[in-house]
Amino acid sequence: MRYDISMPIRPGMPVYKNYPDKTPSYEVVRTFEKHTVYETNITMNLHTGTHLDFPKHTLPEGGVSTNHNLDPLIGSARVIDLTNVKEGITKEDLIDQSVQPGEFLLFKTKSSWDTEFNPNFIYIKESAAHYLVERQIRGVGVDALGVERAQPGHPTHDTLLGNGIIILEGVVLKDVPAGEYKMICLPLKIEGVEALPVRCILED
Repeated sequence: MRYDISMPIRPGMPVYKNYPDKTPSYEVVRTFEKHTVYETNITMNLHTGTHLDFPKHTLPEGGVSTNHNLDPLIGSARVIDLTNVKEGITKEDLIDQSVQPGEFLLFKTKSSWDTEFNPNFIYIKESAAHYLVERQIRGVGVDALGVERAQPGHPTHDTLLGNGIIILEGVVLKDVPAGEYKMICLPLKIEGVEALPVRCILED
């Protein structure tokens, strides 16, 4: 079974905090009436939809997308069912999940059922971020539009990104059962930026 866990990019889609500058817009720049082809420009924030965060997002001296290694984004991944979590994911929520070094974890929460931006989305609390660093995972994905709700100082982002853990935000997991998968997650090849949109596929 194959699952496309990427958000469709479109005008009016859910975006973080409903910020207008994160909402994609299309502009038709060539039409058959005036040209021999049809072409469209798109304007969107790089943190729109399913995307990767790079350290530069919250760390002033952090790295950017240039020469990013794709290896951690192609390989095994595990979907963990955390739909019982009501507020934020803590260390205690993860201790019994047998987290192993090198894993890429995708957290399925009740946020998977949101059809518009929910300011009370399930996020990763700082204790869970530190635990994931201790367990030496390679990456973590969330089904909300952020790994934290703009906590002061961005402790979750800084803890994960500062320790080389990939952050994947905005994955679509509503119809994906918990379990082990092969993940193919390919970002656009844009140099020198702090985030990249991705198309992400799971196969069991």
